[in-house]
Parts: sequence; C-alpha cells; structure tokens
Amino acid sequence: MALLNIINYKTDPVLRKPSKPVEKIDKKILTLLNDMAETMYHANGAGLAAPQVGVLKQLVVIDAGSGLIKLINPVITAFSGEQVDFEGCLSVPEIYGKVKRPQSVTVKALNEKGETVEFKGTDLLARAFCHEIDHLHGVLFLDKVIPDTLIRIKPEKPKNM
Repeated sequence: MALLNIINYKTDPVLRKPSKPVEKIDKKILTLLNDMAETMYHANGAGLAAPQVGVLKQLVVIDAGSGLIKLINPVITAFSGEQVDFEGCLSVPEIYGKVKRPQSVTVKALNEKGETVEFKGTDLLARAFCHEIDHLHGVLFLDKVIPDTLIRIKPEKPKNM
C-alpha cells in the first residue's frame, strides 16, 4: 500500500469535476481503494473520495468510527431528518463550517467483489456519506456552509518545536 497526495482545493480544479462510474473492478481499482484507506487513516480523516487524490472515479472510503467502508459507484437512495454540525475536509485544511445534512441516509453501492450493497447511516456516518459522495459530483462542503459559520483552526505545534 502507499500514501497518496491529498489535493488542496486552492491548487487543483480536479475537485470541481464530476467523477466517472467505475466500469470494471480490477486490481488497479482495489489497490487504489486500499491506498485511499491508508491515506485517510494517516491524515486522521473520517472519509476520502477518489477526486481528493486526483482520480476522477466514483470511489469512496469511510470510517466514522465503526470500521472501514469501501464504496464503488455510491448513490444515496433515501434520506430523512436533519442535522447541523461543523464539517471539515482533508482537501480544505484548517477550515471548518456548519453544514445542514440529513440525519439518516441509505446508500447503495458496489463492494470490492462487484456485489450490490446497501448501508444505512445516521449522525456522523450519514454526514460522511453525504460529504464524500458530494466530492464525486465536484461539490465541496464549502458550497453548503451556513453563512457566517466558517472558522479557521490551525493545528497545534508540538511543544518541542
């Protein structure tokens, strides 16, 4: 596995382009999913979409605290309720803002074997599904931020520096 470069929204327009569906699940796609998961964990993220690593394919990895989920060609098929909370993004470092999302979503996708799978997510998992699937359509959380809620949080430097 390998760590991939996460694209910054300020420097690469690829994040604004729609992704293409995966036509064939081959070794290259499976390797990319594994590399995306390793990259997400290394960056302490809850999710990562292929466009964030420069690949315009409909691939998403998510771990909102209950284990790794790999999705190929994901689609939100149902949603309900409403939640508002702060969101951030690995491609938008140090910037957070409040976004309104569904409280619960159902997602249909393919798994690594090409089988159709369905996931139901609430709270943070629902938020992560929506956020990452938005990336597949060229949408950033910044596009959905509630006005006047953006904040910048710089990471703390270690005390030894």
